[in-house]
Amino acid sequence: MELVSFLMPLIGALWWPFCRIMAMLSTAPVLGEGSVPVPVRALLSVALSFMMLPMTKAGTMPDPFSLAGVLAMVEQAIIGGVIGLALQFAMAVVTMLGFLASSQVGFSMAQMNDPVNGQASDVISGLLSLLAILVFFGIDGHLVLMGVVGQSFKAWPVGAGFGPMLLEVVALNLAWVFSAAILLALPIVFSTMVVQIGFGFLNRVAPSLNLFSLGFSLVTIFGLLMLVQLVRFIPEHYVSMTNQILEMLQEQMRMAHGR
Repeated sequence: MELVSFLMPLIGALWWPFCRIMAMLSTAPVLGEGSVPVPVRALLSVALSFMMLPMTKAGTMPDPFSLAGVLAMVEQAIIGGVIGLALQFAMAVVTMLGFLASSQVGFSMAQMNDPVNGQASDVISGLLSLLAILVFFGIDGHLVLMGVVGQSFKAWPVGAGFGPMLLEVVALNLAWVFSAAILLALPIVFSTMVVQIGFGFLNRVAPSLNLFSLGFSLVTIFGLLMLVQLVRFIPEHYVSMTNQILEMLQEQMRMAHGR
């Protein structure tokens, strides 16, 4: 009985950070992909929950088996999921850039199995996703994730609520993903459009040429040349977008902490 009375408060204190961290790891970039098994994420969440114990207040936590405990569990899952989803935006920009570049270059017709996402994707998207993963670990993105989760327990304690502002800000920033991806893909789109317009004029001058096969090859070459010039700037843009997302989360935490 003494052992049970000792373990129950500890299990209750571990449950709340586990829910938040598990939800964050399920939606976070790289760690939430299909290549990371669910048991690995669960064990990592348990280990990180022990580390988060000093940041949680065991005295104010509700009973996990009560209605308030169920609502608190849903609350922790929402907070962790939103944090991971917000940091997923920068990765989504790079992935969307790969799809836009593939559709312009002509590589979107060749689909390959992507072991990271667990679905079929084109070659350019796979290469850019791999580049984004390398940059993510190069800037210690996994440590940044843990730091953000640790600060979230101070801004949004267990049972204190999170407010609709966090969800609203993350939802409104979703449009920023599309605009950033289009701006990055604009050089490739413009160069391929210029080549296709040129072939349109050439088709009027020399209709006997087989411009379909010749034009497809030249559009691919011009698109790849523009992609070579663009790839070296992707890490810098990825870091800049990640910093912008972190500033957004920090601002929400300051507003929640000061309420």
